[in-house]
Amino acid sequence: MKAKRNHGLNLKGKVAVITGGAGELCGEMSLVLAECGCSVAVLDFDKKKAEALVKKIKSQGGKAIALVADVTNQASLEKSAGALLENFGGLDLLINGAGGNSPGATTTDQQSFFDLSDQGIRKVFELNILGTIYASQVFGKIIYQTRGEGVIINISSINAFRPLTRIPAYSSAKAGVSNFTQWLAVHFAQHYTPKIRVNALAPGFFITAQNRFLLMDKSGKLTPRGKRILAHTPAGRFGKPGDLISALLWLISAESQFITGVVVPVDGGFNAYSGV
Repeated sequence: MKAKRNHGLNLKGKVAVITGGAGELCGEMSLVLAECGCSVAVLDFDKKKAEALVKKIKSQGGKAIALVADVTNQASLEKSAGALLENFGGLDLLINGAGGNSPGATTTDQQSFFDLSDQGIRKVFELNILGTIYASQVFGKIIYQTRGEGVIINISSINAFRPLTRIPAYSSAKAGVSNFTQWLAVHFAQHYTPKIRVNALAPGFFITAQNRFLLMDKSGKLTPRGKRILAHTPAGRFGKPGDLISALLWLISAESQFITGVVVPVDGGFNAYSGV
C-alpha cells in the first residue's frame, strides 16, 4: 500500500463531492482529500474513470464512491445526490471541477470566429456555467440541510482575468464562473448562513487532455502558443496537478473562515506579468 502524504489537514468525518472528479486536475484533488480522511464522492460523466479512481482511493485506505452524472442535467445530478445521501448521509464540501473547452469553440488558421459551431459554443457554456450552477443548487442545498455549514469551491481560470486569443467561449464562460462565485457567496451569507463559504481557484496553464492540442504538437514539442505562454509565465513552466492542492486545502480549512467570494489565481505569476 502506498504511504499517505502528510497534507497537514484532518478531514476525518467530512464528506466531499467533486464534479469532474476523475479528471487530471480534480483527480488529484480527490486523492488528496481522501488522504486527509475525507469521504469522497467522485462525480464524473466517465463511469470507467470514476470507478478506477475510486478503486485507487480504496486501495490506499480511503473512503470513496463513484457517482456517474451529467452536470448539465439537473435530473442527473438529483439522482446522484440520492446515492450520495444513501452512502454518506450528508455533505460538507463541493468542488465544482467539471469544465473544459471544445475544438468547435476554438479559432484556428482554418476555423475563424465566424465559423465556430453552435454546438461547440453551447457545450462550453453549458459545461462550465450551467454545470457549476446546477451542481451548486443540488449539492449546496444538501450542505445547508445536512450540515448547516460547509465550503463550495468553484474552478475558474486565469482566462477569466485575461481573455486569451482563440478561446472566446471558454474565456467568457470562466469569467461567468468567477462572477457566479461572488454572487453565490453573498447569497448564502445573506439568505442562509455565512457559515457556507464560496470561493474559486483560477488555475493558470496546466497541460490536460483538453488543451494539449493548443500547447504541444503531436511530437510533444511546444507549439508557438505554448512557447508564448511560458515566456509570459515568471515561474517558467506549466502547472502540475499538485500545484493546486495547497490553495485548495487552505480554502477548505478553518484558517480561511473569514474568506468568501474570492477567486485565487494559481498561475505561476502569469496574471502579474505585463510582458515588459
